[in-house]
Amino acid sequence: MIDIKLIREKREETEAALRRRDKGINLGSLAEADKRWREILKKTEDLRKERRELSKGPEAREAGKKIKEEIEKMEQELKEQEAKIEETLLVLPNIPDADSPDEQRMVKQEGAEKTFSFGARPHWDLGKLLDILDFETASQVSGARFPLLKNAAVRLELALLNFFMEENRKKGYREVIPPYLVLAETMKGTGQLPKFEEELYRCDRDSLYLIPTGEVPLGNIFRDKIFEEDNLPVSMQAFSPCFRREAGSYGKDTKGLIRNHQFHKVELFKFTKPEDSVQALQSMLNDVSDLLRKLGLPFRILELACWDMGFSAAHAYDFEVWMPGEKRWLEVSSCSNCRDFQSRRTKTRVRRKDGKIEFVHTLNGSGLALGRIMAAIIENYQREDSRVDVPETLRKYMGQDLIARE
Repeated sequence: MIDIKLIREKREETEAALRRRDKGINLGSLAEADKRWREILKKTEDLRKERRELSKGPEAREAGKKIKEEIEKMEQELKEQEAKIEETLLVLPNIPDADSPDEQRMVKQEGAEKTFSFGARPHWDLGKLLDILDFETASQVSGARFPLLKNAAVRLELALLNFFMEENRKKGYREVIPPYLVLAETMKGTGQLPKFEEELYRCDRDSLYLIPTGEVPLGNIFRDKIFEEDNLPVSMQAFSPCFRREAGSYGKDTKGLIRNHQFHKVELFKFTKPEDSVQALQSMLNDVSDLLRKLGLPFRILELACWDMGFSAAHAYDFEVWMPGEKRWLEVSSCSNCRDFQSRRTKTRVRRKDGKIEFVHTLNGSGLALGRIMAAIIENYQREDSRVDVPETLRKYMGQDLIARE
């Protein structure tokens, strides 16, 4: 959530910045609502002062009673105006950094687009031939866009999980396995609600939501808490399943492990002092790069355009890996600096050594999405006879160096 003071004191600059994301944004009604709120607040404070200054006696008591009734009306209107302002603020995206580009920019590419002397197959065909992916049975059990992993695919996913967690631990990320069902207030804290209600799975009976990413519980762990300055940064990683309705994506990436309703992911999350978040984002990009480099996957990093960033992001980068079976680049991670956008919602703060209290900055990134990385490994390490080599760095976790039909 952006700071209402920016609308109050720098409306034109704030509106111009937000229009880099969405040309239709207009802060006029929000500015008017805030102005009305301040007028009511002043009137309420003036009435309280007038009531305190009344002299004693029957006439004063009668006047005090009328003022009290007027104050109660003002307080009710104040609450209504506050709710209107918050409702508007909650659906406004984060303000992009000044150096976030207006058009997508490729930062770097490591590794060439892999080609084969034979016709490279997509991972869903290889998965069927090797009897490790069974989307037909998954559809019978749960419907479309759910995966069923078997045999070596299960071992490969667990190997990736252990590899990611161990490598991230070396970089200082503490391990967390969070709750997978969360409150609406938790979803609101990281920006999923109210904007993306249609994308979420909700358990109406219990008023709980299935998490779409580990970012949601991680971002709320320190809700209403105040860090001491010396205790930042805090870096965490969470393994969790992720559940997404993928509303509006019908007909897109319908095959394989690319756009499923359920998948596993290791999420990276950081809480930092405001002045440290830019460098923290670069550090996170290096951490994800190291994972892909050690897996031997060709990848590239894209600096996202303002209009293409996630709702909570002020600056964001995507990682894409080359998929030779599909002859395209596939996103496997997005890393974002959200600045104080999420911490304002969760009231997560830092106390400076001089006693001043500020909102922390938060950052998140995939480190990494297991299903998509598995798909990339299957396609990049395939042999002509459909068997798949296991990347060297995963062999100690998996206990085998070749995936063949069992």
